Amino acid sequence: MPESLRRIVVENSDDISKSWLEEIEKKKEDDYTSTISNELYQTTNREFVNVIFSSINRQRNTTALNDFSERLINLGWPLSYITDGLQTFRRVTIDFILSQSEKVDSENLSRILSVVDDWVEPIINQLVNEYSGSWENTVSLQRLALQELSAPLIPVMENITIMPLIGTIDTERAKLIMENLLEGVIKHNSEVVLIDITGVPVVDTMVAHHIIQAAEAVRLIGATCILVGIRPEIAQTIVNLGIDLSKFPTKSSLRKGFNTALKITNREVVELTKEKEKELTAILDSLK
Repeated sequence: MPESLRRIVVENSDDISKSWLEEIEKKKEDDYTSTISNELYQTTNREFVNVIFSSINRQRNTTALNDFSERLINLGWPLSYITDGLQTFRRVTIDFILSQSEKVDSENLSRILSVVDDWVEPIINQLVNEYSGSWENTVSLQRLALQELSAPLIPVMENITIMPLIGTIDTERAKLIMENLLEGVIKHNSEVVLIDITGVPVVDTMVAHHIIQAAEAVRLIGATCILVGIRPEIAQTIVNLGIDLSKFPTKSSLRKGFNTALKITNREVVELTKEKEKELTAILDSLK
């Protein structure tokens, strides 16, 4: 019986595909695909049904399944598109087989359902597994990228680095800040690290505690940590909470903090006289 049903389905693939495409088209108006262009939607649907029939016709092409699931991820389509599509295909195929059957009883119906399930389930499992694996890999890469952006350490001058922080600081991010700080200080041979909290909306006890821990860790490996970007409202909050930030320098702006860092490293910003400016210009011109 499975072979005879397989032959019926394959030989009538055009009719089944047409019915399936009509059913899928109805979903576009009400679900997540409503914003997708008609051309892209129809092209993807045709590719999907071809992948299904290729599998049913014993042409299990793993590469084609992998490529299809990867394209869906790149298009940003959810996993439910695959599961809904395959469930619809199951229903349409069973209806077509029943319409071609001369005898329909409970036993015959049970066999038809079992055979169609044997076709569809492996496709669901493989596509879902491939989709999930590719999605997890994509999410993992995005998470790494966000982590790099969430606690960047920027060497701006020899022995001076800056860590600009933006957004909320939670425990997980605080741990990342600590790791990046310690690794960066060693990597860049930093004597001074400026932590800029201008973009941190709220500094509460927990955030201050994490910052103090980071600054203390930097001090233990031989560098100085300067906290910059303390706005008046944050200063008031710190005072009201009784948080002690006296162990390391604090400045209201990055500019003031950078000037302090220069002094710590025995440097300073000076204005050039016209004679010195001409002399420096002549030296630079000679190097061209």
